Amino acid sequence: MKMASSRRRFLLRGMIGGVGVTVGLPFLDCFLDGSGTAFAATLGGGRLPVRFGTWFWGCGMIPERWVPKMTGAGFELSPQLAPLAPLQKDITVLSGYGVLLDGKSNVPHVSANVGYRTGTAMDSWQQIAGPTFDVSIADAIGAGSYFRSLELSADGDAKTSYSYRSGNAMNASTPTALELYHKVFGADFRDPNAAAFVPDSGSMVRRSVLSSVTEQRRRLLGKLGAEDKARVDQYFTSIREVEDKLALQLQKPPPAEACRVPQAPPELNPAADTEQRLDNHKAMAGLLAMALACNQTKVFNMAFSIASSDLRKAGASTAYHQATHEEMVDRTLGYQPTVDGFATLSMQAFADFVAAMAAVKEGPGRLLDNLLIVAHSDCSYAKLHDCNGIPTILAGSAGGRIKTGLHVAGNGQPASMVAVTAHQAMGVPIDNWGSNGMQTNKAISEVLA
Repeated sequence: MKMASSRRRFLLRGMIGGVGVTVGLPFLDCFLDGSGTAFAATLGGGRLPVRFGTWFWGCGMIPERWVPKMTGAGFELSPQLAPLAPLQKDITVLSGYGVLLDGKSNVPHVSANVGYRTGTAMDSWQQIAGPTFDVSIADAIGAGSYFRSLELSADGDAKTSYSYRSGNAMNASTPTALELYHKVFGADFRDPNAAAFVPDSGSMVRRSVLSSVTEQRRRLLGKLGAEDKARVDQYFTSIREVEDKLALQLQKPPPAEACRVPQAPPELNPAADTEQRLDNHKAMAGLLAMALACNQTKVFNMAFSIASSDLRKAGASTAYHQATHEEMVDRTLGYQPTVDGFATLSMQAFADFVAAMAAVKEGPGRLLDNLLIVAHSDCSYAKLHDCNGIPTILAGSAGGRIKTGLHVAGNGQPASMVAVTAHQAMGVPIDNWGSNGMQTNKAISEVLA
């Protein structure tokens, strides 16, 4: 069995029972330079490793309260973006990038979100044929980690997820900090900094059983129609991910200087009110930061709230979504004050999330420096379910590939440019993204370093 290298990945290629196999390796010491902070020269000298994630909040914003008045560097944060002030140098605000519906109806809290994540106008998630852009990136860079990606929902509901491989294959979320802790740092976790390593003999047996059905899988797929083939292929994709996990259980993980095994968090009820939601979300952010630092994953998706946001203050009768439609615009203020408060609270949650990534020291810098987060909502002005100007914030510099501290105005350009930008920042080549009016091969050049 020989080792082959490429610009972004190392692979093992060989034969099992006469069948060729390719297995992604985790990052090993031999891939690093002498300081342990960069790829070897064959990988172009990029910092190790660069991760990608998305962060979602529902019900958009109030444009005149969210969109900064100035573009470029040194812009003044708007009132709703004020919670991000301590992190302004680490973020870039994107305004004015929209979802073109190509004549399809605007299904509230669905159409713009689907279009943003897939680059294709659809009436429902079930209609999409291909992956959301996070899955496309995870397929390219996720190999070699115990989790190809981690999906998280701070609201306590595993069904709150906007990560799809196809319309019938949603990636379910882990909904609480305690569940996330047990998933990542439970019995299967191998501390990369532990002195001793003993391979799990049970993993050897299970991996052997799974590998034995490879030829049967090929014969089965050759007999199925297109829809059944897609369903079975998705099933075996999950099987392959299990095989990858079992393979990693047989190898000593490479050291990770920033990795610190966290303590179990308390059990929370994030559906109760905004305070417990914020607490659960902050705890999940800290655990995710350590999951990244411990090389358990390189891709994630975090949903702070559902698209038709259910955020509710303790003791209040009106939730965020209801307020967006029922609250009157205050004549003195010129906007809906309750809606404004919830939108600002969502930005506070994002500030907490980014701060958790910035707090982890990694090599000469921070975890945030080796990360790109794309934060977005499902609409701009929720009262109108507007698909134009979907609010977007980039956080982190992706190992120096993304410029930060900017406000870039899209002026009606398609939001699919964000997906192209993310792919390029992650070193994932794509010819284009999206279809019809959303199809583009253009990245947002102002933010690429």
